[in-house]
Amino acid sequence: MTDLVLLMSATLLGGMVFYSFGFAPVLFAQLPMERVRPLLRGTFPYYYLAVIGLSAVTAVAAWFVSPLAAGLFAAIALSTVYARQILMAQINAATDRGDKKAFGMLHGLSVVIQLIQIGLAGWAVVLVG
Repeated sequence: MTDLVLLMSATLLGGMVFYSFGFAPVLFAQLPMERVRPLLRGTFPYYYLAVIGLSAVTAVAAWFVSPLAAGLFAAIALSTVYARQILMAQINAATDRGDKKAFGMLHGLSVVIQLIQIGLAGWAVVLVG
């Protein structure tokens, strides 16, 4: 069971790191802004669903290996539900109405949440490993 949880944990962490520091920055570097924004806007709901699903399943499996790690994965799942269902809608609304100040604050919050989640996932990988 430990190996399975470790594999799921590493997959979650790797996916989160790749999306944040690989996929998104490459889009900004390779495409014009008018193409990047709708592409990212279209991929975020799927990214969030993947994080929610994998972190929730990993939380259940991790309970048998490390209850603390399970709690960290549950926290990732729950905070991603917030990011997907509430924060993403607020960010999109701010963008649509051209409110750069609100967008900046909300996007900054989403970045902080993502960085904390990556830190939690890394901590959980260490606990499981």
